[in-house]
Amino acid sequence: MLIKVPATSANIGPGFDSIGIALSLYLEVEILEESSRWFVEHDLEGVPTDQRNLLVETALRVAPNIQPHHLIMRSEIPLARGLGSSSSVIIAGIELANQLANLDLSIERKFELANQFEGHPDNVAPALFGQFVIASQLDNQLDYVQAPFPDCGLVAFIPNYELKTSDSRNVLPKQLSYKQAVSASSVANLAIAALLSGDLEKAGRAIENDHFHEVYRQKLVKEFHIIKGTAKSEGAYATYLSGAGPTVMTLCPTEKVDSLIKHLEGLDLNGQLVSLSIDKQGLQVIS
Repeated sequence: MLIKVPATSANIGPGFDSIGIALSLYLEVEILEESSRWFVEHDLEGVPTDQRNLLVETALRVAPNIQPHHLIMRSEIPLARGLGSSSSVIIAGIELANQLANLDLSIERKFELANQFEGHPDNVAPALFGQFVIASQLDNQLDYVQAPFPDCGLVAFIPNYELKTSDSRNVLPKQLSYKQAVSASSVANLAIAALLSGDLEKAGRAIENDHFHEVYRQKLVKEFHIIKGTAKSEGAYATYLSGAGPTVMTLCPTEKVDSLIKHLEGLDLNGQLVSLSIDKQGLQVIS
């Protein structure tokens, strides 16, 4: 049995802690034979191979008495790059428990558990549902809306360095004035409405006019402004920090992806350029 979970790109500018998309990079967990102890076979540096692995820790939080297994974990999602690497593992861990303990969890219950464990619905929701998800949590009320994302190309610059979420959070202000909050909220509302209506021109302007977090975080990713400027000159809709960074994501017309990558390659950036697409399925279990 194979569990497959997509990467995610959260925030998308002003959709701070509330919107995200599922991407065509994947975590796969293959469930093999029962064992006397947990063994997670993988090639990820610094990641435990026993019950301390986040995958197993998550599964045991859901079903503490499941029998240990030999697992193979393969991931295309780089760690600490703002592409939902831990969210994908948490979703996979919940599904691992669901399968091994025959829990028959509903997708809504999986979402509740994932949000409880990870703490950010915009990270886990797209990995679970696929597509484009707007989610919110107020007290104990957790809600989401899933929708198609407009057709476009996605070009990710994934730096060769990590940016911890805690460091990215530390540069944010403790509060905004009422006037700032109203302005930031209006931009976010427009961005979501434009994305839902398929107007990428308007959505792009709003995405690049975020006041919640990007204005403070962009200085942590030195490549951001040169990528944004190059992308704009190539006709891109918007460039934004994926999640807490440092991955820089650009939305552009599909026919301009190759040209954009070529021009970005000419900048000799310290990282990897990847053409991506929207994952439309979310969590998959393949027998």
